Amino acid sequence: MKTGLLMAAALALTAGAGGQTRQQNSPLQMSGRSAPSERMPQPNLASSPWGLLGEAGIQLQIQSLIPAAKTTGSSGKTLGDAGTYKMQLSVRTESGGAEIHAHWDDVMVVEEGCAQLITGGTVVAGKTDADGETRGTKIEGGHSQILMPGDVAMVHAGTPHQILLAPGAVYGAVVLKIREP
Repeated sequence: MKTGLLMAAALALTAGAGGQTRQQNSPLQMSGRSAPSERMPQPNLASSPWGLLGEAGIQLQIQSLIPAAKTTGSSGKTLGDAGTYKMQLSVRTESGGAEIHAHWDDVMVVEEGCAQLITGGTVVAGKTDADGETRGTKIEGGHSQILMPGDVAMVHAGTPHQILLAPGAVYGAVVLKIREP
């Protein structure tokens, strides 16, 4: 169901990176559902890490990350890394800081909980590391959207963004990171 959305988002992003014009510095959010008959076969990820991980498998992995996230505020797992793109699971129990990825687009498929996504604006107290990753305390003047299960949000490289959670909330997402040149 939601996994089909991730595949569609990845295909759309790949097509967009192939020379088509896309709007810079603004997120794309869409939602929808795939019928069970449209789903691909479910390979064993232990033997094929780039296979399709079904909704039940995603939920099991998210649930396994929640205890660590409750201790540190966030937890994650890389499902696969091909250099120019990678698929990760991200679980948060606390709001994150503001960030800007110099070279990575983020496509997030929300699997659990709700969060506020702030995009654009200015990163406050930002510091940039050698990899071009900027992190700060918050965003001022950004655009706010509510993310819910089934939503897909895309944040282009160079766009300030921040995930905010209500106290006690748990947020989980599949994140496809795609490297921009």
